Amino acid sequence: MDSDWNLSGCRRNDPSRFRSAEDVIDRIREVGFLPLFATDIPGFSVEEHTYAFDWWSDSPECDPWVWRMEIAARNDIAYGKFFDRKAGFISMPWFPVFANYRRDGYDYEGMYEDGKMNSRAKKILDTLELDEDAVGLEMMSGELKKRAAVEKGFDNVMIDLQMQSFLLISGFRQKRNKRGIEYGWHLPSFMTPEAKWGYDAVNSVHESPDESRKRIEGQIRRFYPEAGEKEIKKVTGIRR
Repeated sequence: MDSDWNLSGCRRNDPSRFRSAEDVIDRIREVGFLPLFATDIPGFSVEEHTYAFDWWSDSPECDPWVWRMEIAARNDIAYGKFFDRKAGFISMPWFPVFANYRRDGYDYEGMYEDGKMNSRAKKILDTLELDEDAVGLEMMSGELKKRAAVEKGFDNVMIDLQMQSFLLISGFRQKRNKRGIEYGWHLPSFMTPEAKWGYDAVNSVHESPDESRKRIEGQIRRFYPEAGEKEIKKVTGIRR
């Protein structure tokens, strides 16, 4: 990430500032979901509650870019490009609500059969499908791209699948050389939500997709009452 990125952070002495990964986790639990970077809804992000010069400092104590790796590996929070095709967090209790809305009542095979998903997306999900022991696979993007044999538009398809809640970033790893020594950037690993939490947990919401949409909108209005309908729709991917 470019260290010259223009961030809209807060003052170091701002009482609302997140001072640790635990502060971010507490806010995710409180609201239920939270974008990493600033959105069109003021205050609805990690970025706006952190000090801009702490980003990309590589310090586990103060760098939100490092915190996101710690949070992504947790069992109670999902991390991925969930908000206007940008990164953010969704707590486990709220993820099934997002999945119910964004999948529009479909599993991915049904979505493909009805022409709502292209073959490249299906190949990726087939590659990560639960095995006969109901164990899901976790793969770094390069390996997944190779195994799924998807070349054209791979990155955009991966974002589409995250926005549809079929895919999440499960953690970050470095590559290893032939001697087993790690090197380079920390790269994301991907898995399905069903691999992280189980099929029944992810598909536990028994309401219409529209009812789930209303719950998501209502939760945002509860914490950010000045948010407009247009801004809410853009940030959360609501289609109407």
